[in-house]
Amino acid sequence: MLFKKYLVIIPGIILAFVLYTLSQGFNNIIGIELLGYSKSPISTAMIAILLGIFFGNLFKIRDSFKKGLDFTREYILKLGIICLGIQLKPFEFLDFGKISIPLIIVCIISVLIVIKLLIKKLKIPTRMAYLISIGSTVCGTTAIMATAPVIKANKSEVSYAIANITLFGILSMLIYPYFANFYFDGEPLFIGLFLGTSIHETSQVAAAGLIYEQQFNSPETLNIATVTKLIRNTFLIVMIPLFAFLYNRGQVKEKNYSLLSIFPYFVLGFVGMIIFRNVGDEIYISNPNWIESINIIKLFSKIFLTMAMAAIGLSTNLKDIKSMGYKPFLVGFIAMLTVGIVCIITIESYLKFFI
Repeated sequence: MLFKKYLVIIPGIILAFVLYTLSQGFNNIIGIELLGYSKSPISTAMIAILLGIFFGNLFKIRDSFKKGLDFTREYILKLGIICLGIQLKPFEFLDFGKISIPLIIVCIISVLIVIKLLIKKLKIPTRMAYLISIGSTVCGTTAIMATAPVIKANKSEVSYAIANITLFGILSMLIYPYFANFYFDGEPLFIGLFLGTSIHETSQVAAAGLIYEQQFNSPETLNIATVTKLIRNTFLIVMIPLFAFLYNRGQVKEKNYSLLSIFPYFVLGFVGMIIFRNVGDEIYISNPNWIESINIIKLFSKIFLTMAMAAIGLSTNLKDIKSMGYKPFLVGFIAMLTVGIVCIITIESYLKFFI
């Protein structure tokens, strides 16, 4: 029975891997064969998600693939992020965290204030506004799904909020790496902080960081963006009780919820991989097998993340996004702009002087 349970996810995982391979092939043909570069300047992750969106909307995805695609989006993505930890050392994680936490707090407060004002102006449902705001400021779909039960959001509101976050997350994922490189003049720290704070989903941040690394040869930017996003994800533990209080104040609380159930445990795996790298460097620093092992884990992290991007693309239904209506669309757009602008202002006015 257990074997059969896991057997059903294999077709979807294979499909995601095939799209990864296809994306890598397209990347090599366009970047190396046609453009003549020794290493393609085009991102495999970007090609994977665009191919996924194209095929996912051109053809109906069979039910036999869906469980595997869901597994890839949720678990293989997290495995890819955990493997990214091999690129960092503990003090780097602490240094980036110390810098990013004030930036994250400022962005969260700014978006909450803006969306609170928009609720009154546009007269959209309060629950949907809360879902969009927590999705924009913390960790996208995960935050929406975790918040929905505590504010009693219905299925339609949850679907609209997820479609909203998906649309603007993908747009920012594809645009921000190039914008940030231009605006911050190629400075890895500022670009990594911007990507990690201004893009909605963990997967989208990982993809944007990967796009930037592949386009501009900057692994440090990917590391900083990933650490910033993982720290941002932990704010879910604070934000969900806050939203529950704001929405339910004055009402009788019907049901409790567990903070343990919303904690992003893969963060611990990411930190564990950082410690593993640090311990290994102390013991095997000059061992070529250790260096080769690190390179293999780095390669697998990129494969896993690109597979997750393909799965996300295949699962993105453009019709759902179209049916969303303009008011939630406008709120999501303003939330995305607010996070991006506040992030830039904070980096310009605070971080550039104190780092």
